[in-house]
Amino acid sequence: MVHEHHHHDHEAEGIRGDILRIVLSAALLAAAVLVERNTDWKTWQYLLLYLVPYLVAGWETLREAAEAVAHGEALDENFLMAVATLGALGIGFLPGAEAQFPEAVFVMLFFRIGELFEGIAEGRSRRSVAHLMDIRPDSARVERDGRLQTVAPEAVAVGEVILVRPGERIPMDGIVLEGSSSLDTVALTGESVPRSVAAGGEALSGCVNLSGVLRIRTTRPFGESTASRILELVEHAAETKSHSERFITRFARIYTPVVVGLAVLLALVPPLLGGSWADWIYRALMFLVVSCPCALVISIPLTFFGGIGGASRRGILVKGAAFLDTLARVRTVVFDKTGTLTEGVFAVTAVHPETLDEQELLHLAAHVERHSTHPIAAALLQAYPDEQDGCRVEDIREIAGLGLTARVEGKTVAVGNGGLMDRVGAAWHPCHQAGTIVHVAVDGVYAGHVVISDRIKEDAAEAVSRLHAAGIRKTVMLTGDLPEVAAAVAERTGVDEFHAGLLPADKVSRVEALLPEGTLAFVGDGINDAPVLARADLGVAMGALGSEAAIEAADVVLMDDRPAKVADAVLGARRTLRIARENIVFAIGVKLAVLALAACGLATMGMAVFADVGVTLLAVLNAMRALR
Repeated sequence: MVHEHHHHDHEAEGIRGDILRIVLSAALLAAAVLVERNTDWKTWQYLLLYLVPYLVAGWETLREAAEAVAHGEALDENFLMAVATLGALGIGFLPGAEAQFPEAVFVMLFFRIGELFEGIAEGRSRRSVAHLMDIRPDSARVERDGRLQTVAPEAVAVGEVILVRPGERIPMDGIVLEGSSSLDTVALTGESVPRSVAAGGEALSGCVNLSGVLRIRTTRPFGESTASRILELVEHAAETKSHSERFITRFARIYTPVVVGLAVLLALVPPLLGGSWADWIYRALMFLVVSCPCALVISIPLTFFGGIGGASRRGILVKGAAFLDTLARVRTVVFDKTGTLTEGVFAVTAVHPETLDEQELLHLAAHVERHSTHPIAAALLQAYPDEQDGCRVEDIREIAGLGLTARVEGKTVAVGNGGLMDRVGAAWHPCHQAGTIVHVAVDGVYAGHVVISDRIKEDAAEAVSRLHAAGIRKTVMLTGDLPEVAAAVAERTGVDEFHAGLLPADKVSRVEALLPEGTLAFVGDGINDAPVLARADLGVAMGALGSEAAIEAADVVLMDDRPAKVADAVLGARRTLRIARENIVFAIGVKLAVLALAACGLATMGMAVFADVGVTLLAVLNAMRALR
């Protein structure tokens, strides 16, 4: 962590130094202009006078230009600026030319101001990503030899016990041994509602402990903890280049030699046909200043970086600029059902009694299922928690594939499916609701049934309608569940089509069948979705706070369980790309206009500088919008 702070101070020092140099150079330039107005020296003496402010401002630019040439990667913006300004300094020695010393210094000075702003903007977008970095704690309190020691989190081994007091960040992932508290997960998920945690629960690094003292046994080393993984993702995100960024690198490689060639022609051809050397060389130099592509080279990567930073604040991790491109182009969104559109937990959703009241029916079912480990039994027990009320339950029998029978208070109670009801001779009837139906009969008489199903997440329908509103052509749901259950979920959420009864391999082939219809995003909770996440054009893992495989396989990771975040991610990516496009059009437009003026001799060096540095500044400020 130390180096983080250090890096930050270092950056601030650099900016302070730049500002000092710029101010000093501007003051020296003003002084030089005053001296020139009131004296009558020779041209070379004025050159020496103006070289002082020029070198104060432009020393680094010249150095970088020279290094670039030495490495054979000549033509970057530093090189263009160096040639243009050195040319302007030298032009005064041509016969019949006026010296352009002040302009040369001014161009260099203004270029440095542009670079300074770029540095500040870059720093800001890095810091917004670094705001995520706040999730990395500086120290951990470990219990060793019966007392607490404060150590660096890297020094804590797996299986050691750490203590986290209220208001502190949890340094590494672990299981809570004792204590209960609520955790603020906003840094990880962008979700403002705290999660409660108690003994036996999982505590994830990067969350802030809000209320109670927690003792936690660590389960992962610091480097693999949730917080570190997220940081790594975000750090590397800037490295996977997007199409727009790659386009610019290619563009600069072709563009710069062409521009330099044109400038040379401008400087040589008209004078050979009888124009004035001084005049045309000046125009050629101006042409060079204007043509510098900094506005693009700087603002496009910055826009993408901002877009990634802005998304990460909302708990959406995009693993690289290239995926922002893909996100913006998504046409088909495929959802997994369980755990993505639904909670993935079975719960009692309806009770339909025939002869008893609801409580009584639940009570009987829960009694019989008391010792079963089946998820359905768990749902019944949850719905009727006080089943330990002294009721006598004997002779519990499991009938394979049908259900259970038992004697409760002397009555024979059967709990199971329709087949079991037929077997005990109860007149049962199907339920109109989708889900798993658990029928209950008492002494062979039908008592009613309980519907158990997977609850749909409350924002599932909103998520689908927002995607449609955003112009997504098709939403599809895939599930391994029964067709009737799937149909009910599809109807309630509003997806365009669904496919049920699929195995993981079938999901992959379904996705492959949909791929030709346009860019496809697959949204899954990642437990068994890794192959599909990898196969789709864009894999989106949901609620991936815990799931390793999903974080690995996905391109976009939504840190909490809300499907509505998918629409946010798509809209955010589109906005970032729109800003990048605005910058490209604006920068190229202004440059072409000034280039035309420069070639006709209507532009001044001042306009040339605006066309370069001014445009860069505006483009950088526009790029900063992507952060929000």
